[in-house]
Amino acid sequence: MTTNAACESTEPILRRHDSDGVATLTLNRPQQFNALSFEMLEALIAAIDEIARDESVRVVVLAGEGKAFCAGHDLKEMRGNHTLEFQQRLFRLCGKFMMKLTELPQPVIARVHSIATAAGCQLVSMCDLAVAADSARFAVSGINVGLFCATPSVGLARNMGRKQAFEMLVTGDFIDAHEAQRRGLVNRVVAPAELDAEVAKLAAAIAAKSTAAIRMGKQMFYKQLEMGLDAAYQLASESMACNMMCEDAAEGIDAFIAKRKPEFKGR
Repeated sequence: MTTNAACESTEPILRRHDSDGVATLTLNRPQQFNALSFEMLEALIAAIDEIARDESVRVVVLAGEGKAFCAGHDLKEMRGNHTLEFQQRLFRLCGKFMMKLTELPQPVIARVHSIATAAGCQLVSMCDLAVAADSARFAVSGINVGLFCATPSVGLARNMGRKQAFEMLVTGDFIDAHEAQRRGLVNRVVAPAELDAEVAKLAAAIAAKSTAAIRMGKQMFYKQLEMGLDAAYQLASESMACNMMCEDAAEGIDAFIAKRKPEFKGR
């Protein structure tokens, strides 16, 4: 199944393609380096909302068309609408989209083939997982034009050490894919020719697991991160107890004992 999430005059700015339980959303503004315009953010939110209701989707892959994964916000649009009201609306919309990635029941994998800068780097940080080509580069470069990347700092600081994140924010310097992996921004780094295969391998590994367990687990994972230790353990304990009562858990444990492959059904 292929659907268009939003359209410009001829080409959709966001493409969706579904295959074997994996929905791939491709940012399609290559001439603008897939900048996150107001329209692009609205299209992404609409697509994520649709996927959240689609029980056939087990994993989401976020990709970019052209030379860049995503170069951040559309600076021309921002300068062309130079009012406080527009800037507030834009950044609130962006924050809403980033939160929806975390709230989405399905895991999201960033497929990073090239540069991810500013809000594009933020986008990588807010995906649950990220696979990068070894040619990819990352930066939060707003500081180079007099703009501290405040909103990207939220995701960045939750992926890597504070001093590493702050250095990127105040220098605007690029890091390569291997350094991004060392700092915790991406999970895997491969040669460009192997990127699609590696993303597919990771997506398939997740899609083969219990959908019910993955959805419960993702929700719990992000909630406990914002809690104190005692509250986090209480939440996790309740989540595991409820998970144990699911049909998939019974099937998985019985299959393990019987030394056979489980047949998960839960949604």
